[in-house]
Amino acid sequence: MNSTYEAFINGHLRLPDRETHFAEIPWAEHAAFAGVALKHLLTARDTDGQFSYHLARIAPNKEIGAHTHPGQLETHEVIDGAGFCVNGGVRLRYAPGTISIFPAGLPHSVCAGEEGLLLFAKFMPALC
Repeated sequence: MNSTYEAFINGHLRLPDRETHFAEIPWAEHAAFAGVALKHLLTARDTDGQFSYHLARIAPNKEIGAHTHPGQLETHEVIDGAGFCVNGGVRLRYAPGTISIFPAGLPHSVCAGEEGLLLFAKFMPALC
């Protein structure tokens, strides 16, 4: 694990009215993709539906299969691990420091390599 991974897993959301410790937010298994877990850092309820932030942990050699978000722009920031995404039909390598953007309605997928992947995913407007 790299230090950025540790910082995100043990990080904090600091707002004028509250502080949330990421370690206290449980991982939720993804309903559709085995080996994928999510931490919902900020949800529609927190932002009046404007945006949502999530950590996505993809186990080694697992994937988030091809899908779209008809109403949301999505971004990924790779925190740790390696793999690739397919963004609009183009295969792009994922490594720490990579950012990928998926406009609303664009088909995309993510596949983790041998190390797995940790992504910081953002949705505008909020996914959930």
